[in-house]
Amino acid sequence: MIFSIDRDVLLNQLLIIQKGLPSKTPLPILFAIKFEVHEDYMLLTSSNTDVAIQVMIDDHSLSIKESGNVAIPGRYLIEIMRKITSQRVEFALIEDKLIVIKADRSEFKLRLMDVEDYPEIDFLDLDDPIVLDSQLIKTIIKETNFATATSEKRPILTGVNFKYHDNHLYCVATDSYRLSQKNVKLRTHSKMFDIVIPNKSLDELNKILDGINDDVELYINPNKVLFKMNKVLFQTRLLEGTYPDTLRIIPTEFPVVIPFNKEELLAAVERVSLLSPRDRETNYNIIKLSLRQDKVVEISSTNNEVGDANEEIIPSSDVIGPMIRIAFSSRYLVEALKSFSSSEVLIQFAGEVKPFVIKGNLDQDLLHLILPVRID
Repeated sequence: MIFSIDRDVLLNQLLIIQKGLPSKTPLPILFAIKFEVHEDYMLLTSSNTDVAIQVMIDDHSLSIKESGNVAIPGRYLIEIMRKITSQRVEFALIEDKLIVIKADRSEFKLRLMDVEDYPEIDFLDLDDPIVLDSQLIKTIIKETNFATATSEKRPILTGVNFKYHDNHLYCVATDSYRLSQKNVKLRTHSKMFDIVIPNKSLDELNKILDGINDDVELYINPNKVLFKMNKVLFQTRLLEGTYPDTLRIIPTEFPVVIPFNKEELLAAVERVSLLSPRDRETNYNIIKLSLRQDKVVEISSTNNEVGDANEEIIPSSDVIGPMIRIAFSSRYLVEALKSFSSSEVLIQFAGEVKPFVIKGNLDQDLLHLILPVRID
C-alpha cells in the first residue's frame, strides 16, 4: 500500500474519525483507524462500539500507487499529522508490519495492528431516508441535549427521544427535574419511529456538523441510527427501553404569566445565584422568584453561611395573574434561557409547587419546563 495526499485534507478527515475512537476499550484493535485504500479513493473507519464513523476521501490531491488495507494506531497518527508542517505526506507499507510516513525531512515508522482483527462494521442498509437540514439537527441538539440525565440511574433518560408522528418530529429530553421539547414539521414524509439517541453520541455528531452545510439523511432501525452526510457516515447505537410519556407532565393552564427581556433575566439570575445555597439532592443552586402586588419580580437567594442576594426585575410587558412565590434551580433556568434565540421570553406558572414553562417569542416550536423545589 502506497499513497500520498495533502496533509490538511487528511488531517481534516482524521479529526472527524477521531470522534469514533474509544478512550478505553476491552478490544485494543479499536484504538486503530482502519484504512481501506482502493484504486481512486480510500475509506477511513473508527468505532468505539457505541459510535462508528466512516469517511470517504477522493480528493484530487490523493495519489494512490498501491491499494491495500491497514489498521494504524489512531492517536499517534493524528498527533503526527497535527505536528508536521509539510504540505504533502506519503504513506508506504513495509512487510505488512510498519507504515512509513514521510513529510519533507521528517520520517515516522508506526507499528501496525492486525487489520484482520478489526471488527466488520455493519453500516445500515440505505433505503427510505428521512432528510433533515444539518443546521436544524444542530439546533435540536443545542436546545435539548443539555436537559438529558447525566446519571445512569435511569439509562433511558441519558438520551434525547426523537419521535415522528403526523409529519412532525418531536424531540424531548428530561432528567426528571426539567424538560426540553422541540417540535419540528418535516418536509419529507416518513414511517413512524420512536427512538432515543444517547447524549454523548449527539455531542460528537454536533461537532462533526460544524463543517457540514448540506442536508443530512437519517436511516433508522430498531437498535441503531445512521446519519449520512457529505462523504461521512455517522452511526450510533440507540438506547433500549420505553421513553416516559412526558406530555402528561406539561401543565395546560397557567394562572400567572410573566414576560421578561431574556438577557436582563439571565444576567439577574446569574448574579443572584452567586450566593445561593445548593440543593442536597441535585447539588444545584436554589433561588426564589416572587411576583409582588406591584407586579415587580424579585429574585433572591438566602445562604445562612455566606449571605443573601436580592434583585428586582421589571417585566417587559403586562403581567397576568396574582402574586406567586416559587423556588427552583438557577442552573436549570440559565441553561434553558441560553438555548432560546428569542430576545423576549414568557414564563408561565401553573402554581407554586407545579412545574413552570418557558417559551420564547421567536421560538414557537420550543418549550422548556422546570420543576420547582419546595420552600420550607
